Amino acid sequence: MSVVLITGAAGQIATELRQRLSPRFSLRLTDIAPVGALSEREEFVAADLADLSALETLMSGVNAVIHLGGVAVEDTWEKIMPANIAGAYNVFEAARRQGVKRIVVASSNHAVGYFPRSETIDDHVLPRPDGRYGLSKAFAEALGRLFADKYGMEAFCIRIGAMTLEPEDVRRLAIWIHPEDLTNLVEVGLTAPIRYEIVYGMSDNKRTWWDNSNALRLGYRPKHRSEDFADAVIARESPRDLNDPVEIYQGGAFVTAESVVHRKFVIDR
Repeated sequence: MSVVLITGAAGQIATELRQRLSPRFSLRLTDIAPVGALSEREEFVAADLADLSALETLMSGVNAVIHLGGVAVEDTWEKIMPANIAGAYNVFEAARRQGVKRIVVASSNHAVGYFPRSETIDDHVLPRPDGRYGLSKAFAEALGRLFADKYGMEAFCIRIGAMTLEPEDVRRLAIWIHPEDLTNLVEVGLTAPIRYEIVYGMSDNKRTWWDNSNALRLGYRPKHRSEDFADAVIARESPRDLNDPVEIYQGGAFVTAESVVHRKFVIDR
């Protein structure tokens, strides 16, 4: 596998992946924003996820896609739908038309954010999105299932937790993933023999709410542990109200984001 297309290439996750993947793969990058300086194994072509024709052209000569593009936070339906719903469909359809078989999908923990923290979930649970953003990620997972079953494509859906160099708060001790581990997991998605798989994007986290045995089965071996940061993270965090939905559900603040989004939507109109 030599040429990999990365959508959303200007984003934080893509920036971390690029520097770690470029020694192994030739990367074709696309975004509506500039992506910065390119290495000798990278090329950039600006394109909007809404433009199916442009995406189809981008897919020519590509062996696999890492789909990171779209709105990355909770927002209004008017912003989520074209970027994350129609955009995800366009990526899969453009790949199908050009014979690209494999897509690594950046799903999210927010596709299952309404599961309580008291419950350990695995790759077989049904989606329980905690908002419009989570719903769009559940849709992307369903797209992968459809295109795998109907067209023989291969989809690897990563329910990403929180990718940073260190976990930033107590919630992230459960869902944190180091950029090196996420790169490892993406490489599994690019190279392992699969048809359709869901895995969780997390490091080796003692406090996790997720059973990630499916990722381990496919060859994922995380090197980083959130527990190494736990004492410092817990010490600096204020006491929490354990009856607050933000503390009850895995999605955290996304489960109560509706009022914020509604106010923003009214202002935008």
